[in-house]
Amino acid sequence: MSYYMIRNKYLTFLGMGLLFMASACNDGYEKEPVEHFTLDYVFSRVDSAGIQSRYFLNNIYLEHLYSGYNRIDGDFLDAASDDAISIDNNSPEIYKLFMGRYSAVSRLRDMEWGAYYQGIRKANILINNIDVVPFNLTYVNALGETKPLNYTMKAEARFLRAYFYFELVKRYGGVPLVGDNVYVLGDDVQLPRNTFAQCIDYIIGELDEIKDDLRSLPMSDATEFAHAPTKETCLAMKARVLLYAASPLFNEKPLEAGNELIGYASYDSQRWNLAAQAAKDLIDQYGPKGKGTLNLAQDYRNIFINFYGGNNPELIFFRPVGKNKNIETVNGPLGFSGNSLGNGNTNPTQNLVESFLMKDGKKPGESTKYIYNSVDDPFKDRDPRLDLTVLHNGSRWLNTTLDTKVGGTHNPSGAQYSRTCYYMAKFMKNYQALGNYEDDTHLWVIYRYGEVLLNYAEALNEVAIAGGMIDYKEVISSLVQLRKRAGIEPGDDNNYGLPTPETYDPIEMRDIIRNERRIEMAFEEQRYWDIRRWRIAETIFEKPLRGLSIQVVGTKTNYHEVDVLSAKFDTKRYFYPIPYSEVIKNGNMIQNPNW
Repeated sequence: MSYYMIRNKYLTFLGMGLLFMASACNDGYEKEPVEHFTLDYVFSRVDSAGIQSRYFLNNIYLEHLYSGYNRIDGDFLDAASDDAISIDNNSPEIYKLFMGRYSAVSRLRDMEWGAYYQGIRKANILINNIDVVPFNLTYVNALGETKPLNYTMKAEARFLRAYFYFELVKRYGGVPLVGDNVYVLGDDVQLPRNTFAQCIDYIIGELDEIKDDLRSLPMSDATEFAHAPTKETCLAMKARVLLYAASPLFNEKPLEAGNELIGYASYDSQRWNLAAQAAKDLIDQYGPKGKGTLNLAQDYRNIFINFYGGNNPELIFFRPVGKNKNIETVNGPLGFSGNSLGNGNTNPTQNLVESFLMKDGKKPGESTKYIYNSVDDPFKDRDPRLDLTVLHNGSRWLNTTLDTKVGGTHNPSGAQYSRTCYYMAKFMKNYQALGNYEDDTHLWVIYRYGEVLLNYAEALNEVAIAGGMIDYKEVISSLVQLRKRAGIEPGDDNNYGLPTPETYDPIEMRDIIRNERRIEMAFEEQRYWDIRRWRIAETIFEKPLRGLSIQVVGTKTNYHEVDVLSAKFDTKRYFYPIPYSEVIKNGNMIQNPNW
């Protein structure tokens, strides 16, 4: 059925995923009435401002570009990794995700299948119809050309479609590619899954085709369109997609050899070269030595609370969350009240805390300058990012020194308590000296320059592991930039605790890069996927998640590690099960291994 045949059909917004939400204005997007529209109304031939079609596009962002803040029924996705656990003991969704208590029938919040395909369907509707709108509005594309607004709207829709496909692929492997088709209720859709390689090729092809039709940073119309993807966003996404595609789960160590639905048919080390080059292209074109529009923000904390602009050059793509204090009240420490009340949802693990380095960039226990005292004062002289990521006993918060021992002021005894004696600090405003939580702008950062540096370092180092020739200084430089911004001391060799080119060992550097990524991007929905694409989840979860037991004897506080949660990782969980309903109604749909 062509889109012309359905032009005058009413869109069933609830059933087909096209309901405009009146609350959109509260989430950084335009407000829309809750009613049904025809395609002729949305894509009007007389609407030269394209008002309704722009609302339609904004609705795709609003409904399908998710914020990771407490996304899994009040919890961060990282609480299903080894970096955190939920304060809730009553088997919340995130606990079931961590424990593997799900199936093709009993599905959980992160197992988005229909929602992403709804987003793809909406994008296709816009792609097929936007050109009939007689725009008198223009924009400047990445090539510096002035074009009608529909050019970038179509490119944005294609970007979002590619983004949704990648979200599906990293969860399920290869999925059906529907092209530009818009299916309606009653259509007999029996599409088979495309291979993993076909999906990756499609996503990369889309990004390459649309990048110049998007805007480029800095935007001249950023006040209205700062949330929109740019050419830089395309390049950042390309670098991430190719990094995943080169990773062991899909390339070197597939879950099921020869199964092209969940990985490549054979290993190819050249995929690491492609990933490294994609990241390098973005760095060279738009980093400090290129156009200079991208760089690391000076203040690590402010990456997540400052709106796009010259004072935050790190942001590449983000999801506006609005001006509120929800992050603080959901995750802030227990033991406060009124406008300082916190629920303490996200409890970082000792596993995460011990990954943070000492101030000289060395591991705890390996520094010759700073003595690590795990019993008496484990937080002294640590990587400054620790205090910006984790609240611990003795942290300053809300003009108070936190007492997080069980039964302490900020970890009271009872049904609700921090199971690790830690709370999350990241994403929140600096409340060390303030007495109350205040409404503030929050952003869910999807792509940032810091990740691009990490992607480049990882991919380039893997090229070396595979036997390729690289410049070790390139890898070291990427990590130095992050450590320098973090406040790590340069040391006598000005190498910020990293190996020199003369002492460089690619295998050792792999562990350093992975740990740096864990620290730098904690709680940004990276760790959960990283331990999967690296094929290390079963090894990671051989060990229990740990917290602290804090004991006060006289005037002395002692810290002892305790096990708080354990779960074995079944390798079938590297991919989610495809919904049972999809397998039953589509005879061509093949389920993932062992589901």
